[in-house]
Amino acid sequence: MINSKLPSIWYGGDYNPDQWPEQIWQEDMRLFKEAGINVVTLPVFSWAKLQPSEDVYSLEWLDKLLDLIADNGIYACLATSTAAQPAWMSRQYEDMLPVDVDGRKRTHGSRTNFCPNSKSYRRLSRQLARKLAERYKEHPALLIWHINNEYGTHCYCGNCAAAFRVWLQGKYGTIKQLNAEWNMSFWGHTVYEWEEVVPPSNLNGDNRNFQPMALDYKRFMSDSILACYQGEYDELKAITPGIPITTNIWGLFNGLDLKKWGDAMDVVSWDSYPQMNEPMGNVAMRHDNMRGLKDGKPFMLMEQTPSQQNWQPYNSLKRPGVMRLWSYQAVAHGADTVMFFQLRRSFGACEKYHGAVIEHVGHENTRVFRECAQLGRELGALGDRLLDSVIDADVALLFDIDTWNAVEMTSGPSVDLNYLEQAQQYYKAFYDYKVPVDVISPLSDFSKYRIVIAPVLYMLKPGVAERIEAFVKNGGTFVTTFFSGIVNENDIVTLGGYPGKLRELLGVWVEEIDSLTPDMRNSVEIGDGFGHVRGSYECGLLCDLIHLEGAQALGAYGSDFYAGMPALTVNRYGEGEAYYVATAPEQRLLNDLIRTLCEKRDIKAPFSAAEGVELAQRSKDGAIYHFVLNHNGFKAEVELGEDVYLDLLANEIVTSTVELEPYGVMILQKQRK
Repeated sequence: MINSKLPSIWYGGDYNPDQWPEQIWQEDMRLFKEAGINVVTLPVFSWAKLQPSEDVYSLEWLDKLLDLIADNGIYACLATSTAAQPAWMSRQYEDMLPVDVDGRKRTHGSRTNFCPNSKSYRRLSRQLARKLAERYKEHPALLIWHINNEYGTHCYCGNCAAAFRVWLQGKYGTIKQLNAEWNMSFWGHTVYEWEEVVPPSNLNGDNRNFQPMALDYKRFMSDSILACYQGEYDELKAITPGIPITTNIWGLFNGLDLKKWGDAMDVVSWDSYPQMNEPMGNVAMRHDNMRGLKDGKPFMLMEQTPSQQNWQPYNSLKRPGVMRLWSYQAVAHGADTVMFFQLRRSFGACEKYHGAVIEHVGHENTRVFRECAQLGRELGALGDRLLDSVIDADVALLFDIDTWNAVEMTSGPSVDLNYLEQAQQYYKAFYDYKVPVDVISPLSDFSKYRIVIAPVLYMLKPGVAERIEAFVKNGGTFVTTFFSGIVNENDIVTLGGYPGKLRELLGVWVEEIDSLTPDMRNSVEIGDGFGHVRGSYECGLLCDLIHLEGAQALGAYGSDFYAGMPALTVNRYGEGEAYYVATAPEQRLLNDLIRTLCEKRDIKAPFSAAEGVELAQRSKDGAIYHFVLNHNGFKAEVELGEDVYLDLLANEIVTSTVELEPYGVMILQKQRK
């Protein structure tokens, strides 16, 4: 478990008592206990109050707060407050404030508003982390450290430019190697001195003209920001080696190398803020991605809103039951915490209309508080039963931030090609079939899976092709798509024909890639049928024109000058199979294909459930916990078969056919007959 001091699902969230008079604090303790809250995150944005000047620290108010929550049986997710530096710091140190991609130096304000290569910021943030660790290392409330908050600001200042050159020297060694890896002979951009390398900002034109440089700058920025985190981590760990450390990731974000960040955290945590109309399969995929950052270990849901958000275009209320439903969805996909932003709603500035457990009215007589208190009671009753339980998936979806960035930066073939959307569509096919998926890096271990899916595997990093080949040769099923195997890790095309190093495995050669405008459509025609894949399916976006080199055509294009050319293929390779989807088909084809492949590999859902009902499983010590989540605004049925189950939430025995209420949840454990 994350910390054995609290052997239950952690329930709570961000608490900002420094924004309130002290007489409110005692009332908050009463309300927290009424809601079942056992963890508060504080003080995330209080650096200015903790350190009013460089040589002065003011921690007595935090002493009082930590003592207060400890006296009330509540623990602290103790933040280092380094996400928002004080105004005096921005004014005193000119290297502190970042420069944006358009070359404008920011003024003080907002948050994470610092240059990640500022020596002043790194020094002062480490000092604060050390000061907090020294003071609170023995405090009974300390449960986990929370460094900074939602890192991600990129900077293009002179200090970053100099640090970038040092980073490049470490990676490439010589300027000659840099020129070769970046293909700098293009447009005559060969450089002869390291000082001639400048960051790819908008000051030198479109920063996508040289994709290798732009990709490396994103990698460099991720490493630079990670160095800020690592500096604080080292200070905390040296003084409190037994206390876990995390930082909250703000969603599925391509500005950081999330896998590398996951490796640097003791436990992964993230903030989930879907829109009201967000497909729930997309939310499930994000949870699975966070779980995959730590090779399947449970993660923390650090933030969600109890009700509405304040920063989206349309900030809808969560309908009755939805907060509870989405909280259990996170748990179903691997979260061992359910936490909110925020516990008491702010009364000023940009988050004053962001939902909270305690609303502006200030008491417990609200719908939101009643729902939060109900969830708190349920989580408390579950105890440690679910802690450290894992998801056993036979399917993996390869998802890579570098590939996402490379597809986004490339000049062609279609402005409508969206890597994330393509990954979500393939994930949805498994989600709709109600089988679990691990979202993993292409550099992860594939050996435990029966099926590996890699939509738009545009970039092949060193060793990935060989790992996929070994997986298929040993009996695995591999599926990839159009625009795959095209480039290496620096976005340089692999010569010799697409799909590059995957050509032998897939048994196809892609001669051309046709880009269809939004109003153009083609079709994939499946003649004799392949399992559930049969008939005609619409397709668009991109169409690879392929020749068979050992693969078998399962479907062909229905129109245009390449009518009759293969659009869906399979190649037997060793003991396994490799499939190639040469275009972007409608969701129906993907659903039929995934259902067929799952049936071939004997992968199936444990129950039969209505559309809109999500099924997920966590296992521990031989027990399987089945989560049944009704995302419909109406009642829905689930067929359990002849087995008998205990619903852990209702504490009732259920069997045969059960009916879930709108937005209803069950957690089922099979009982002995």
